[in-house]
Amino acid sequence: MTQPPAPTRASSTAASPVPPAASTAMPGARMVLAVIATGIMSGLGGMALALALHAVQHVAYGYGQAGGPHNFLAGVSAAPPWRRVAALFTCGVVAGFGWWGLQRAGRPLVSVTAAVGRGDAPGKAMPALSTTIHVLLQIVTVALGSPLGREVAPREFGALLASRGGRLLGLAPGDARIIIACGAGAGLAAVYNVPLAGTLFILEVLLKAFSPRAAMAALGACGIAAVVPWIALGNVQQYDIGPMPLTPAIMMWAICAAPVIGVCAHAIKTLGTLAQNRAASGAARIAWCLAVFTAIGLLACLFPQLPGNGRGPTQLAVAGRIGATLGAELLVLKIVVVMGALRAGAAGGLLTPSLTMGALLSSVLVAGWNLAAPAVPADAAALIGGVAFLGTFMAMPMTALALGIEFTRVGHDMWFPMCLAMALCVAVARGCARLTHLPGPLTRPAAPGSVSARS
Repeated sequence: MTQPPAPTRASSTAASPVPPAASTAMPGARMVLAVIATGIMSGLGGMALALALHAVQHVAYGYGQAGGPHNFLAGVSAAPPWRRVAALFTCGVVAGFGWWGLQRAGRPLVSVTAAVGRGDAPGKAMPALSTTIHVLLQIVTVALGSPLGREVAPREFGALLASRGGRLLGLAPGDARIIIACGAGAGLAAVYNVPLAGTLFILEVLLKAFSPRAAMAALGACGIAAVVPWIALGNVQQYDIGPMPLTPAIMMWAICAAPVIGVCAHAIKTLGTLAQNRAASGAARIAWCLAVFTAIGLLACLFPQLPGNGRGPTQLAVAGRIGATLGAELLVLKIVVVMGALRAGAAGGLLTPSLTMGALLSSVLVAGWNLAAPAVPADAAALIGGVAFLGTFMAMPMTALALGIEFTRVGHDMWFPMCLAMALCVAVARGCARLTHLPGPLTRPAAPGSVSARS
């Protein structure tokens, strides 16, 4: 009988299975390297953008010298009225001509969400030059007094850097998607010193899923990115607060005020969607930006708290240093100027503006509450309501809770009313959304260049 030929060395090797460890060792090593590089690059990028923002603010409003004010609200308050108007007029010029030129000559922008993609499918590539110009325009306009937030810029820049790094390292599509999301979350962590919130933003908002691999990558990238800016910016918190002991009155206020805050958050979000969907484009954006930002400059002559992303008014609210009358005035004006900026086609985030609107709304509500019910400290009410409004408005309750904790480093006891208010506020807003769902402009895709398309 003829014996079958003995297998050759080559055929034996081809037939033998590859051990799992050997097949995943290199992809795992590349992923670790990508996480480290993403954290460092996003941290440096966030630090550079923050330093650029501060530099433009100091030049525009003439503060920061020895013996003078060293924060934005104090700098704007100390600036003469003509300087406030000039800074916001310049903001209109930069915003109008900048985004008009980018829309006319640049490549179409790709949002972070589109860059991350879904599942294992690769997202769209972010154009490097157009995205970088878009990021710088946001930073400059916010520094000059735009009422929108600065957090979208470092997210976009971090995602851009991470996408390029993932491509160089040859990551698999699923890992590349995680790394791009990590770049965006790490940018948020870097600019606000919030590693936990950055991690939750990646999982809750961008990936919309939890896996151990994604969680480890997010924690690593955000942890590194938050520490890197300490080199120049220090280990600082965004808002200074005093002691906030938990009382039964605070718990009762959180339960009763949350539904009102939820309804208001839904209404203002609907208004913002309308403004975004009707945002000016083309040459009309120039006229709109000049008109809106000049008007903000004129209002700033009477209300220096209006320019900027809202950090100043929020600080006053969470410190309990804003009255009901001023709080109501600033709330109405803040809503008007934010909607005006969105309608004009300006770009920016809504994270800090929504926190500001919630804190101001809560300051007004608690003033009425204290007339007829057990007294609640205004600072605690502003923090609880501001965070609940933020989580509802931005549809990211877990991230918003982490932001409130890391922004203020509030004590553990206050977490209970914050969580309770968040749950009730989100539930009420979702009920309102089901009852008042409007077809047409509110449901159509956002136009290229709008805030919702970029966030």
